[in-house]
Amino acid sequence: MKILLPVDGSACAQRAVDLFLARRNEWRTMPELHLLHVHPPIPIGMVQAHIGHDTLQRHYREESEAEMQAARQCLDAAGVAYSTHIHVGQPAEVIARLAGELDCDQVLMGTHGRGAMGTLMLGSVAAKVVHLSSCAVELVK
Repeated sequence: MKILLPVDGSACAQRAVDLFLARRNEWRTMPELHLLHVHPPIPIGMVQAHIGHDTLQRHYREESEAEMQAARQCLDAAGVAYSTHIHVGQPAEVIARLAGELDCDQVLMGTHGRGAMGTLMLGSVAAKVVHLSSCAVELVK
């Protein structure tokens, strides 16, 4: 079994990590876990005039590592093996695409729980992942 666990540093994402850890004894063998952070792209036009490609890539990596830090600490403390992935793009599209590329059985992710009206007005990464993903998606509120 392969599980993709996208995190963004939020309390909801941390609850998804906690749920994974709470369930780890339910599996006969530990699932292959993929921890993901998707950094929204910075508009390139104006930025590239002032900073180089390497500097921008370092920024994405440093920001993503900071957002994954709490999840990594919990997984490391529990002795859980995982792979990390850092991508830049639209979060829902990247999550669904990577889940397919990795042949994941499940995406386990937090939702900010804006409710029906907030989702209707603002959209929802979680709702888009459910719509785009070819595997099961479990949302943690």
